[in-house]
Amino acid sequence: MDRGQFFDRLAVLDEEHLKKALWNLYWRGTAAVRQRIEAELDPADPRRRPVEAEMVDPQWTLDAAREFVELARSGAYLAGDRRVTPRERTRWRFTFQRLVKDVELTLRDHDIADGAAAMALLLDLAQEMPHYDYFRSEDPIEAARIVVSEEVALLWSRVQDQLGFDELARSAAPQLVRWESEHGWTRTGFGRVREKETSLAAVLERMLTAPDMWVTFADQYLEALDAVAAGGAATTRHGRHSPDRGREQRADDLAEWHLVLLDRLSGGDAEDRLDRLAGHPALGGPDLTYFQARLAHRRGEQAAARRLVSESLERLPGHRDYLGFANEIGAPLPADAEEANRSRFRRLMSEDG
Repeated sequence: MDRGQFFDRLAVLDEEHLKKALWNLYWRGTAAVRQRIEAELDPADPRRRPVEAEMVDPQWTLDAAREFVELARSGAYLAGDRRVTPRERTRWRFTFQRLVKDVELTLRDHDIADGAAAMALLLDLAQEMPHYDYFRSEDPIEAARIVVSEEVALLWSRVQDQLGFDELARSAAPQLVRWESEHGWTRTGFGRVREKETSLAAVLERMLTAPDMWVTFADQYLEALDAVAAGGAATTRHGRHSPDRGREQRADDLAEWHLVLLDRLSGGDAEDRLDRLAGHPALGGPDLTYFQARLAHRRGEQAAARRLVSESLERLPGHRDYLGFANEIGAPLPADAEEANRSRFRRLMSEDG
């Protein structure tokens, strides 16, 4: 309700009902709410304490986040649903911003269970927003001013601080699979929000500070991929059932993370995890083939590395990283890739000149 609607509701209540409503709010509210009510009851009281910092109820915040996500996915913020007023449909981004800020407050508490669940709900929605029309906006993430990678970093750091690394690995690994995005989370790919975004691979690289952490997280990550593969046919972000495209998109989004794992795990006792990753059924496409090429190169299998990177270039002949690696190891280039390589060379020479 807005202010006018709220006052209209109050107008039909007698004094006894008004007192009861205020008492319930006072008795069940937070300390900050009680202090605000006390200040209104006796604004001239010189003994009045300063109002404490705003607090939110974690369970209420979780319920509000769940309701917002359900309404958005049902199309209620587009039109034709009485659960969301026309005014609220135009103000959805402010509702989203307020919920995110409230969840951030709940994550400051010692018990972060409800806050973590609420943040996960909102981040699941944020990951979908560039690909589904839940709201009337050309670029909903940019409009809402939500930097997804910053919110993920906050969530993961609080989970690690309060619940420990094992719980972080258990919960964050499947979230990484769901949330990582090759090109960020804005729809247009530019703007103030996009400039602040970073990859979730970079977030994790800052958090995993010991070798055994990398092994533990890699194991949880592979389990998360196993669960995806066991779930049957994947769906693309646009909702169409396509196992191949789903596997390719997942490999594209997680390509940076896979190369980070390659750097951290190759040559050690945990290198067998890289073999599982290189042939995992939840992944596919040229980015997986490129990872296989880089793994073969690390192991001194140069013939296999050249063959695999050439296969990647047959699919994506202009890919800058593929071309750079192919040139580095002397791999033969398909015809389209050869032309793309010449164009790239001419561009570099022009920039140097």
